[in-house]
Amino acid sequence: MLLHLNMSDDRPIYAQIVDQVKFAVASGLLLPGDLVPSVRELSKQLLINPNTVARAYRELQGQQLLGAVRGTGLQVTERAPAHCREERKEIVRARLRQAIDDAWKSDLAPAEIETILHEEWTKSNGADRSAGGRGDQGDRHD
Repeated sequence: MLLHLNMSDDRPIYAQIVDQVKFAVASGLLLPGDLVPSVRELSKQLLINPNTVARAYRELQGQQLLGAVRGTGLQVTERAPAHCREERKEIVRARLRQAIDDAWKSDLAPAEIETILHEEWTKSNGADRSAGGRGDQGDRHD
């Protein structure tokens, strides 16, 4: 599991980890029964305090998306994929709403907002994806 932190994101690092684990489960990169990296391993990989990773993992356990396996570590639960697919949609919606709100506050016209959205979608290979109507099956794995 490869996670990338965005230091310019105003969300706490543990919340970024939580969201990225959810996205990995939603996209099928992590399947039920898969083990997530240990706290120590992920903190070394991300160059962050182990307590930050532990906090993210506790939150995921509290949502019953990760479960402890005695002597082994934490694994993705059976209920996680369906929950994470729904949660992923809500996370993306919230981020888009915030961006749209920012655009409105900066006095951009609706047509300008649509143009920017289309340009950014195309830049992120959205043009290739939109033709196939891939929905939940068309997750980006980079």
